[in-house]
Amino acid sequence: MGTDTLLKNPRSRFLRVRCNDCNNEQVVFGNASTKVECSVCGRLIVEPTGGKANIKTQILEVLE
Repeated sequence: MGTDTLLKNPRSRFLRVRCNDCNNEQVVFGNASTKVECSVCGRLIVEPTGGKANIKTQILEVLE
């Protein structure tokens, strides 16, 4: 099994999200291991759960 096989189907993705309070858009990791706050207003937008993160705002796009 080569490295190409390992990289074809990653289990996690980056997500483009929009803050519910200030409409700021930013890119976050879908399996974030730390809390992520909006870079403009400070609202909590991603909360870690030990696996897939709990996204607390609107997901605009899943980036490939």
